[in-house]
Amino acid sequence: MYKIAIVDDSEINLALFSALVVKLGDCRPEAFQESLKGLAWCSKNEPDLVIVDYMMPEMDGIEWIKRLRAVAGREEVPILMITANDGRGVRHEALQIGATDFLTKPVDRIEFSARVRNMLNLGSSRKKLADKASWLAEEVKKATAAIHAREQELLFRMSRAAEFRDPETGAHIQRMAHYSQLIADRLGWSAEDQDLILRAAPMHDIGKIGIPDHILLKPGALTREEFETMKTHAALGYELLKGSESAILQTAASIALSHHEKFDGSGYPSGLVGDAIPLFGRVVTVADVFDALTSERPYKKAWPVERAQALLRESAGTHFDPTCVDAFMSCWDDVLTICERYQDAETPRR
Repeated sequence: MYKIAIVDDSEINLALFSALVVKLGDCRPEAFQESLKGLAWCSKNEPDLVIVDYMMPEMDGIEWIKRLRAVAGREEVPILMITANDGRGVRHEALQIGATDFLTKPVDRIEFSARVRNMLNLGSSRKKLADKASWLAEEVKKATAAIHAREQELLFRMSRAAEFRDPETGAHIQRMAHYSQLIADRLGWSAEDQDLILRAAPMHDIGKIGIPDHILLKPGALTREEFETMKTHAALGYELLKGSESAILQTAASIALSHHEKFDGSGYPSGLVGDAIPLFGRVVTVADVFDALTSERPYKKAWPVERAQALLRESAGTHFDPTCVDAFMSCWDDVLTICERYQDAETPRR
């Protein structure tokens, strides 16, 4: 059943138009002799069509249409203006402020019925298109979410693949990724960039897949030659991840290459200094080193968090970006919560 609002100060016109609307068969008229009451009803209820007179005492049809179009959700409601004035100026102004069609008094009944039916069909088609567009948008959203979920699962599994050859644990990548997101939040990053670093950070050591076992799993100190080989994992990770169209993999590639750079230029592989180091890498460096220090490994005991905290402060400006260290320290309670939440489920592998 179509709802048709009729606004006209003439009681005779209201009766005539209402009768013509009823004759259409599937339409219910809502008649208003006072324009303000008609405007209030149309603001609260969404009509399928509005028929409004041009000459009315409280406000003319032009002003009435302006006010209705200003109501949220009423921008597309079809409006048929009835006027005794056939001047072009009135019609042009009405079209500019949102009238859909016109009828000139005296109204021809056949023409009235035809135009009303055409406008109702037009409005119905527009609603169907809008509903279909909304449905398609929701389906695209669902499909995109599913793709992102599969992509994230693949990234996590790739990170785990590196860990099967490394004496670190799955809890480590969970903790350092969440530490990284905490720092990003305190630095004022957008929600999108915070989510990006949370998803990309676990890939930081993927290049260790290419490091020989006798070096990667060595329980004691590495020789100079062995350490040089170990250092190549940063470039290996970058080579593995670069060139993707995925924003997550692009970010992960940058992190893999830069998370061993040091703020004073003494890091590797490129010896970058200060702000020349990508910010994502500077953030992950703080998170990764802190978690490495506070985690037990086959070759070392875990540091107390207070000792690791002190080292971060001491090394701000040399190893670490001071701004990132300050951001990390400013959310210390959250750091401890993450540390407790993501615990190693098994003894680290050698």
